[in-house]
Amino acid sequence: MSVNRALFSVSDRRGIVDFGTRLSNIGIEILSTGGTAGVLRKGGLPVKDVSEVTGFPEMMEGRVKTLHPRIHGGLLARRDHSGHVGDAESHGIRMIDLLTVNLYPFEETVARADVTIDEAIEQIDIGGPAMLRSAAKNHAFVTVIVDPDDYPGVASELEAAGSVSEATRTRLCIKAFEYTAHYDQTIAAYLSRVLVQC
Repeated sequence: MSVNRALFSVSDRRGIVDFGTRLSNIGIEILSTGGTAGVLRKGGLPVKDVSEVTGFPEMMEGRVKTLHPRIHGGLLARRDHSGHVGDAESHGIRMIDLLTVNLYPFEETVARADVTIDEAIEQIDIGGPAMLRSAAKNHAFVTVIVDPDDYPGVASELEAAGSVSEATRTRLCIKAFEYTAHYDQTIAAYLSRVLVQC
């Protein structure tokens, strides 16, 4: 699928500036959330804040920023479905063709011997898994990336063809669901252990 618009929201920022540069150089618009947007701008990239798209500022200390129809509609809309396209046009929703997300570092946080339950709870990502599931569900039209090691291959496909192959989108979709499943299992295991002790 062709890619015109991408959304980046990452806690692991390895390679994100180089990836963003390669996408920007071939005319792909980049949207981003607060911390990631700052890193991209520092790297000299033009970035549009997600808050400009949603019309709402990031709030509640960043707990609420991407849970909005203009984000999830852009990820979930089927491009071959006239009803979806019509709804998007009616509500000012523009398509998001590529999503790059990795989640708050919950596993790394709870591995610390001195971590508190409150600190652990704050590392439970909500918007990130929701976006990943939206993009992966709609992988027929959206490329979803959770691993920085996949940036070079995707960028090369886009530079060569302006699109990402079905095989790559399928592989990355499965990887995204495996990633969110592991993340949720880690949270469940930790909370089962610590909350039962309380």
